[in-house]
Amino acid sequence: MQQLGMGQAVNQALREEMQRDSRVFIAGEGVGVSIHDSPMLPTAGLLGEFGPGRVKDTPVSEAAIAGLAVGAAAAGLRPVVEIMFNPFFTLASDMIVNHAAKLRYLSGGKSTFPLVIRMKSGAGFGAGCQHSHNLEAWVAHCPGLKVIMPSTPADAKGLLKAAIRDEDPVIFIEDMMLYFAPGPVPEEPYLIPIGKAEVKREGSDVTVVTWSKMLGVAMQAAAQLAEEGIDVEVVDLRTLVPLDKETILQSTRKTGRLVVLHEASRTGGFAGEICAVVMEEAFGSMKAPFRRVTGPDIPVPASPPLERFYIPDATKLVAAVKEIV
Repeated sequence: MQQLGMGQAVNQALREEMQRDSRVFIAGEGVGVSIHDSPMLPTAGLLGEFGPGRVKDTPVSEAAIAGLAVGAAAAGLRPVVEIMFNPFFTLASDMIVNHAAKLRYLSGGKSTFPLVIRMKSGAGFGAGCQHSHNLEAWVAHCPGLKVIMPSTPADAKGLLKAAIRDEDPVIFIEDMMLYFAPGPVPEEPYLIPIGKAEVKREGSDVTVVTWSKMLGVAMQAAAQLAEEGIDVEVVDLRTLVPLDKETILQSTRKTGRLVVLHEASRTGGFAGEICAVVMEEAFGSMKAPFRRVTGPDIPVPASPPLERFYIPDATKLVAAVKEIV
């Protein structure tokens, strides 16, 4: 096993897929200048290896970047483009939501549109609300898009490789705080199937469903609660769309209790969808009301103390678990 940050794991996935398939290219703001940047960053060194024909710096126009991806996919290429920050999805949403997500449906399933949109997300850098807002629930609400949010370097690499080979548009959201957090990554080639959650910690008393950076918070809280005799099962969704209902339902039927943890703001957050699935299909197994631990319904603050208040932590999760156990 090699120890890589998520940025390095994404870099390996991009390099391996570009070596494997000449149709794969990357584009975005600044992707070609990172040859001089930290080797921890996702596109570092790719310009030097593949040249400007396959590593394309773009103008500062998210709409143009998304349009490039849709057109290239329609022409038979397999673009991987970077929108940079999750909130910038709003600028690119016409091309992604009204075109990429719908073209296969409009073709009666006869055409494919393989493209990957990479976006950074997450608070913790003092970057302000325009760069830190998590919009995964918004994207997941758009039919035709697959949505991936990995929590570990190994998952990021395997899922990105699978996304690049997928025949449908995939939104791949990477939390910035995870770029520099090392974890084990297999050295041999591998893929992780899209739409398969993973139980990162087995338990019997309560299920915590989470994804992306919040996995670390869940594992920290589970360790604290174990010292008090509360056994927490942690389910990492990894993919929001398609949603692995079976893993969620199997876990909640076993424990009878559910807490959903995400960094995004509360109202309309994806936690509500998970709670609805369990309510509809496993309500008879539940022993207590559901709980949501989320960011508050405010823009992400730039002030470090206020930003720390915004981000859910283990203390808040422990309190929510104790309410229902």
